[in-house]
Amino acid sequence: MKSIYRQLELELGYRFKKKALLELALTHPSFRYENEDQDDDNQRLEYLGDAVLSLMSAEYLFKSNPEAREGDMSKLRSRLTQDRKLAQIGAKLSISAFIRVGVGERKNGGAERASNLADAVEAIIGAAWIDGGARATNKIFKRVFLPELGELQDAPVKKANPKGALQEFAQSTGHGIPVYKTIETAGPEHDRVFTVEVTACGQTWTAQAGSKREGERQAAFQALEELAPPSSQQIDSTD
Repeated sequence: MKSIYRQLELELGYRFKKKALLELALTHPSFRYENEDQDDDNQRLEYLGDAVLSLMSAEYLFKSNPEAREGDMSKLRSRLTQDRKLAQIGAKLSISAFIRVGVGERKNGGAERASNLADAVEAIIGAAWIDGGARATNKIFKRVFLPELGELQDAPVKKANPKGALQEFAQSTGHGIPVYKTIETAGPEHDRVFTVEVTACGQTWTAQAGSKREGERQAAFQALEELAPPSSQQIDSTD
């Protein structure tokens, strides 16, 4: 098969031996539904890639941060592998130029849709695992994901006042004050896990933490990452 994915492979830092695997990773279910000769899509590879990416992220954070606590590593891994971040990575890789979607899906902007980009990124990781094992996926991880992880690690999460910054942003854009709500409490009394959501600017974000206060901070920070530029997260004060 003549490769039409050379530029994408260069961006990934890995050249597939089996180009058909990469093509399958870029095949949306809508394309399969509209083409009788296409008997598979990228959903199974997406499932595999999600697990592989989680493992690679966990291993890297464990080895590179010997003093880090489990909770801090989990937060970083979650932020790196969440759909929003994966969609941003997919956009940087220009995956929309390669993804195969059905005619109707393409007319509705499916090639650029964030969820489709995120799914394709995970599917590519799954395809690389099958194509070249850990060596292949590590190449992609180092080339594509490590720079993103470095930016996340450099963000001054502990010094920021995400709740105050979110309120300031919401009010400055004509929205009301963000609303926080604890939607679930789980675990024994000595090890509670609070699931907290914040609604701001017409959207909702959810986070889990060992206290309501920290859950609210994390949810607010997630909201800021999407709604506001990094400078909005640099306020050094307390709640």
